[in-house]
Amino acid sequence: MNVWRWLGISIFLLGITCLIGTTKFPQAIGQEKKTTPEDKKSTTPEVKKTTPEEKKSTPEPKKTTEDKKQEAPAPSSDKLVLKVFEPGKKSYQLQHTVTEQKMSVMNQPITQKQDQTFVIEWTPKDKKGDDYIVAQKIVGVKMQIDIGGNKITYDSTAKNNPKNPMTDFFEQLTKSELTYTIGPDLKVKEVAGRDDFIKGLSDINPQMKGLLNAILSKEALEKMAEPTWWAFPEKGEIPKDKAWTKNSELKLGPIGTYKTKFDFTYKGQKDGKDTIGIKTALEYSAPAETSGLPFVIKSAQLKSDSGDGEAIFDRAKGRFESSKITMKLSGKLDIEVGNMKTSVDLVQTQEASSVSSDTNPWENKK
Repeated sequence: MNVWRWLGISIFLLGITCLIGTTKFPQAIGQEKKTTPEDKKSTTPEVKKTTPEEKKSTPEPKKTTEDKKQEAPAPSSDKLVLKVFEPGKKSYQLQHTVTEQKMSVMNQPITQKQDQTFVIEWTPKDKKGDDYIVAQKIVGVKMQIDIGGNKITYDSTAKNNPKNPMTDFFEQLTKSELTYTIGPDLKVKEVAGRDDFIKGLSDINPQMKGLLNAILSKEALEKMAEPTWWAFPEKGEIPKDKAWTKNSELKLGPIGTYKTKFDFTYKGQKDGKDTIGIKTALEYSAPAETSGLPFVIKSAQLKSDSGDGEAIFDRAKGRFESSKITMKLSGKLDIEVGNMKTSVDLVQTQEASSVSSDTNPWENKK
């Protein structure tokens, strides 16, 4: 999960902001077919057991060159090599996130839904010492947002999009580029292009500038990008107990702070693909700063009830081929609109997936 997933969450609130201004009020993965017991019976041949006497009487066949190749030791499972940032070739990520929020406000049930897809282009630019210089750009966007019955849709591959408060905002997303300097420890050291990125978005609606500056701060952009490769173990080395932990704190200004603990478990390798299990525990806290939104989040008690998924690492490509994670967040928010305080009971479910490729998956759809 990365910058655009969190930006999507921000867009959810920005959409509310836009609606207030106009109405005077606020990394997919296809599922694999499951194998049934009957399938196993029909596809798995019965293996006849050989007795010790039969083994002695049966001469061992002579090994061919091809047999010897197949007997070569498999790649070591305790070392992964990240190649995706090596200069020379672009790569793409299709990131799909579905979020559903079920709220109770003053005993009134409200459901909000958001289905967002981003196609992200990664272009390795250079390598300075041990640091990677990598450009990141959105080259495709699809959005379906339902905010309290107000529906907003956008599809960058469509010739004509319905005009709504967010259309220009989405179009601007595909015109901006960020350049990251990534250290050998895979932590972002610097982000270039932030000012132009925010200017392009805030020119559409100047009232958003303060909010965008707070949400998309330099620190936030650095933190947002890292989860793209977050499951990668330190130095690519799989620990002996096959488990490791990482912690992340993401501050989104007036939206609040997300603290997430990631527990990773190495599940093994097959056909050059490594599977890493993911367990997450997320805790949300109310913001210390309150400017930029038409309401103020005064207090919050939100925690994840569950969060799990997996990431698949492709050794030949040196990158994560795919990832998927499901998370459920629930609790209570105290929100103040004007001088009126309101308590909101919230249950949020989010499913996020990512698939990598060498070419833009939507190139022929435009």
